[in-house]
Amino acid sequence: MTEGLPVPSPAGLAGISSLTMDPECSQLLPALCAVLADPRQPMADDTCLEKLLDWFKTITEAGSSLLLLQGNPCLVELLCHMLKPQDLSSRVLAFSLRLTGVLAAQEDCFQYLQQGELLPKLFGEAGPLGGAAWTSPTVRSGWIQGLRSLAQHPSALHFLADCGAVDTIFSLQEDSSLFVASAAGQLLVHILGLSMPGPAGGPPSLQAGDWPACAQKIVGHIEESLRATATPQITQALNVLTTTFGHCHDPWTQVLWVRLSPLVAGLLEKDPVPAAHSLVDLLLSVARSPGLSSSSCGLWETLAQTLSHLSPTQAGPLALGILKLQDCPQALRAQAFAVLLQPLACVLKATAQDPGPSGVLDGIVGDSMTADMLLPSKAACVGLLCRTLAHLELLLPLPQRPCPWPQAPLLGAAVTLLQLCGGSARPTSDAGRHLCALLLGCVRVQRAALDFLGTLSEGTGPRELVTQVFAVLLEYLRSPDSSPTVLKKAFQATFRWLLSSPKTPGCWDLDPHALLFLRDLLPVLQKRLCSPCWEVRDSGLEFLTQMTRHWGGQAGFRHALLASEVPKLTEQLLRDPESYVRASAVTAMGQLSSQGLCVPPAGPEHPGGQQKSLLAELLHILSTDSEGFPRRAVMQVFTQWLRDSHADVAGDTEQFVAGVLQVASQDLDWEVRAQGLELALVFLEQTLGQPRSHCPCAVTPAVAAPVGPLAQALQPLCRVRLFEFAFRALFDCDRPVAQKSCDLLLFLRAKTASSGSLQESRSSPHVASVEAALQRWQAGDQAQPLGDLEPEVVLAVLRSLDLEGLQGALAESSDHVEKSPQSLLQDMLATVGVLGGNEADCY
Repeated sequence: MTEGLPVPSPAGLAGISSLTMDPECSQLLPALCAVLADPRQPMADDTCLEKLLDWFKTITEAGSSLLLLQGNPCLVELLCHMLKPQDLSSRVLAFSLRLTGVLAAQEDCFQYLQQGELLPKLFGEAGPLGGAAWTSPTVRSGWIQGLRSLAQHPSALHFLADCGAVDTIFSLQEDSSLFVASAAGQLLVHILGLSMPGPAGGPPSLQAGDWPACAQKIVGHIEESLRATATPQITQALNVLTTTFGHCHDPWTQVLWVRLSPLVAGLLEKDPVPAAHSLVDLLLSVARSPGLSSSSCGLWETLAQTLSHLSPTQAGPLALGILKLQDCPQALRAQAFAVLLQPLACVLKATAQDPGPSGVLDGIVGDSMTADMLLPSKAACVGLLCRTLAHLELLLPLPQRPCPWPQAPLLGAAVTLLQLCGGSARPTSDAGRHLCALLLGCVRVQRAALDFLGTLSEGTGPRELVTQVFAVLLEYLRSPDSSPTVLKKAFQATFRWLLSSPKTPGCWDLDPHALLFLRDLLPVLQKRLCSPCWEVRDSGLEFLTQMTRHWGGQAGFRHALLASEVPKLTEQLLRDPESYVRASAVTAMGQLSSQGLCVPPAGPEHPGGQQKSLLAELLHILSTDSEGFPRRAVMQVFTQWLRDSHADVAGDTEQFVAGVLQVASQDLDWEVRAQGLELALVFLEQTLGQPRSHCPCAVTPAVAAPVGPLAQALQPLCRVRLFEFAFRALFDCDRPVAQKSCDLLLFLRAKTASSGSLQESRSSPHVASVEAALQRWQAGDQAQPLGDLEPEVVLAVLRSLDLEGLQGALAESSDHVEKSPQSLLQDMLATVGVLGGNEADCY
């Protein structure tokens, strides 16, 4: 099996196995290698092989690959077995190639494998390259990944040059599998970086003959590809260069760019420009490279030339990338911003009411190129406009955005686009009418324009333009043709513009113009809350919740809302057939109730009567709703009510908390139970008068407290059965619930100090019975309740529980035992029946 490889002496092997891997794994490995080498055996799945390879990587990263091979000769036998002419599994062959690369990444192990000609036979023409297995993309990918791992030292470079692997990598760039083709390009980048000198070696010569052999071959192939007429070849070369300049910043990359930039610039002379997308990626990668962007290598001139040669669709990403650069000539930034604005300038020019320039974004559109690109088809028009709006939206919040920012023209362009899509625009020119026909009812442009319009709310604008903004938003909210997604974005943009409306200093109320808009808006909201489409009802409720949260305490908003039917309709939606809507209605009603906006103020004969009915309604939802979303929403509302001392809660807090915890403890939804623990924590903090640290990991030192006051403080927690709820959650089958309960009990234990008389209660019969009940709960039998607990018993049980140990156990992943290498080997062997059933972890 291992003919040609040196065989170490038994003395040399002494103790090696224990140094490289666990003895248990060493004993299992020969059987596993025999299974992998036997084509008659059912193969392990890809996940197991991947885990096995990861384990070998861990071993070789921590120690010697050579010692690993010498201590486990079955690995060499497995690799040699791959050379036999047989019907091998493509997955096992790919695994073996990758394993060989991992082992040979260390130069001494590489030399060891070379002595037996194992590497040339696996990676050269005599190996899989010339066999039927090569038709499998899995094998080709394994071959590439094996070489990628192997190419870590000078010996590997000589091997790649001698065995002809580089030519094979060139051919794999055109592989039918995209994964293989991409991996081949990345491998070329890695080999090029390995073969060129690092920073200490100084810059290489521009003369091709002075470069290392592998580098000469790869760069020559790139040059040949850039001169090719076939676009795929050009794309491959550009992609390799993009990755090279993105990952390598040594001095030799400057020399490489100077050598290749004329060929790259020559692509711009072709019509159309080939591989434009890949060309843009390359130029931006070069521009982001520290050494290249600061050198005088003609980069900025190439970028300017590219902007002028590409179509608006192709040039948009390049313009955005240029504007994101930290250091860039101002003239190039201005050119890039003009390119980015061209489509919107074209829209404004085409829809101008009077002949001639629109007066907005003057000078951007100097010829008909953009109009020609914008108008030929609906797909071209829509795609270009959506990309332009998305690019400008990304640019707006950046500190390096162009200054001055054309806020007013962009507002006008966004409003105009929405009018064109909605059918309210009345252009007089032929181009404008054509544009209107293309965009009418286009949901994609509507969504993009509404997103952009919402982002523009962070700036200011002339009053007349802001008025137009609110007018077009109201038009969309009213329109029966607005789709649910468009309506949702219209609501979002409306809220953002209301937030940005001018305010009187020291007053957070809406300004008079916004209040006038609100009076027009609320009837529209009423209509949307009655929509037959549940998504529309849901969006309307979310919008109402946001408005109430921000302006619920302001007189103008309160008067307008209470004069409408919105609160009544919201209450009716608590019984909506759609669970998402019920959940949103619960949240909205909770917010309205907190602000006293559920119904008009009650008369003196029924003070707070309707508020009480809301609490009962929410409790009913928590107890009976068949869907989890509304129940979760109720728990969140109740928690916020308790935190804010809501009037209904403050009336009888203990009764409220006890009732909610009793219902939550029986809920099958783990998020409801977890939210119950959040509510319990709020009540605990309010009762003890000690707010918890925001950091869950912070441990507050215990402060001694007198027994009497401490027991008295804990009595309310016992009366609402908070501890029974928390102890039951401590052994919950859902990990997040148990973790949250553990955090709560640790917080309580840190806040309550021990005292002598309390410690004596540890040995009381009641404490023993509670501890026994908790042990049964932990075993899965939670039928028996704990009953009424006294503070002394609770504190004694808290001290006896190993909460820190439980917290550590809960922090571990559920399969931490099964992730062990020994468990993996056992499971792989059990799959083929090599082990008995009791020896496998069948997880």
